[in-house]
Amino acid sequence: MQSDTLLHIANFSTLFLCMVLKFPQIFVLMRAKRSTGISLNSLLLELIGFIVFVTYQMYYNYPPPTYLEYPILIAQDVILLLLILYYNGSLRQSLVYALLLVGGWRLLTVERWIIDLAMSLCTFISAASKLAQLQCMWSSKDAGQVSALSWGMATYTCMARIYTTSVTTGDMQVLVRFVAMTLLNFWVLLTVIYYQRRSSSSKKDD
Repeated sequence: MQSDTLLHIANFSTLFLCMVLKFPQIFVLMRAKRSTGISLNSLLLELIGFIVFVTYQMYYNYPPPTYLEYPILIAQDVILLLLILYYNGSLRQSLVYALLLVGGWRLLTVERWIIDLAMSLCTFISAASKLAQLQCMWSSKDAGQVSALSWGMATYTCMARIYTTSVTTGDMQVLVRFVAMTLLNFWVLLTVIYYQRRSSSSKKDD
């Protein structure tokens, strides 16, 4: 009974946070009207990882509560992508990205081996998205418009998914992905906080 309660808490808290996870980042971007510090490559890789992951879960008929947040995250990432393209003056490219993402999603379920292969690469794709964001901040030595709150919530949701996956499906590929994502999300969070504090200290000194 206690484990069922913990499972429900983990599932619903994750779903609730994911409903608003990208909102802080979206609001920061809209307020600043520029996408400094936010890696477009990171966002695209994250979108690909989300699409592969949710398609894999649906293909094998996993319990919906274990992946229900991903369609919500995909929708928020699409909004974020459009905003970045808009502020970068390259909104026309959105059609190309849309065609590639939708076409890739359709391709995933053509054969079982394709979705299995994509899922085996999903952890590397998602890890690459975090590393791309880290590289963007390291090269500029500035967190720019990156939201620490969004990355903090992302860290919690991945931690919660480690628990929910271990007590429901026990899928090792999924578990490895969530462990890796928890560590990388936390790394990005610490990097954002570090650069934001350094930027605040510099402004005070000036």
